[in-house]
Amino acid sequence: MSRQSRIAVVGSANVDLTTFSDRFPKAGETIFGQHFDLGWGGKGANQAVAARLCGADVAMVARVGDDLFGPATITNFQAQGIDASHVRIVPGTSSGVAPIFVESNGQNRIIVVKGANDRLLPADVDAAAEVLAAADCIVLQFEIPLETVFHTVRFARERGIRCIVNPAPAQPVDLGALAGVDYFVPNESEAETITGMPVRSVGDAEACAKHLVAKGLTRVIITLGDKGALLASADGVTHVPPYPVATKDTTGAGDAFVGSFAVFLGEGLAERDAIARANLYAALSTTGIGTQKSFVTRARFDDEWKARLGAAGQA
Repeated sequence: MSRQSRIAVVGSANVDLTTFSDRFPKAGETIFGQHFDLGWGGKGANQAVAARLCGADVAMVARVGDDLFGPATITNFQAQGIDASHVRIVPGTSSGVAPIFVESNGQNRIIVVKGANDRLLPADVDAAAEVLAAADCIVLQFEIPLETVFHTVRFARERGIRCIVNPAPAQPVDLGALAGVDYFVPNESEAETITGMPVRSVGDAEACAKHLVAKGLTRVIITLGDKGALLASADGVTHVPPYPVATKDTTGAGDAFVGSFAVFLGEGLAERDAIARANLYAALSTTGIGTQKSFVTRARFDDEWKARLGAAGQA
């Protein structure tokens, strides 16, 4: 590790309610599940935890409810070593929750109820200006109001702070308001929703990413799951291959990618190298169950990275 990254995440904090079953129920059908797990989640929180486990100094800007989950969420951030001084409780509002359904093949379906996440406003970003201004990178998602995302992008651009936007969950968006973003990082389905273009292959992803660059986005990374990731900019397109693993649960893999990618960039790595490492970090997260609890430590990652490089050198 060449230098410690300073990462600020402006985003969501949820509680994940994960049910595992052999298959998804049909409409009107009730089935038995095999296992249930309750854990900390929310795309913003997940990315913050991934960045912290990768070795970064991390601050979180978020809102939680005044229910049982709110104070516990703040305690979880503190236990992870994340600065939670700008994670505040909103009276009379529930915390965000995410019921997650996972099939035996690892595929998942998620419904997010935003709750207090919808109360994270531009004024809250301004109130955290001192913490945000000290960051090497600000990371955002779409589980908070878009006006807050746009405001934070402007904040970062005016101060020359690197900014990563993960447009998840996908929704119609004014791409012009995101023109100052350094990296726009959707997955396949999010890229499809935002552009209306199919993304079912690496070739489709290339066409979609080029379209987004043509719309004014500086750099686009489309994460492709077990097909790796694709980077596009005005300089061209690069496909960064995946790392095969024994996948158990893909929940949170995109967040693992974004959080770790921000750290690797902040440590001074070239973007292709940072993407390659983030591909492996995300892949390793799918070998465990759940979101934050499946993210590996920096020591575990470094050992795996060295092992993969060694195996490639012997091939």
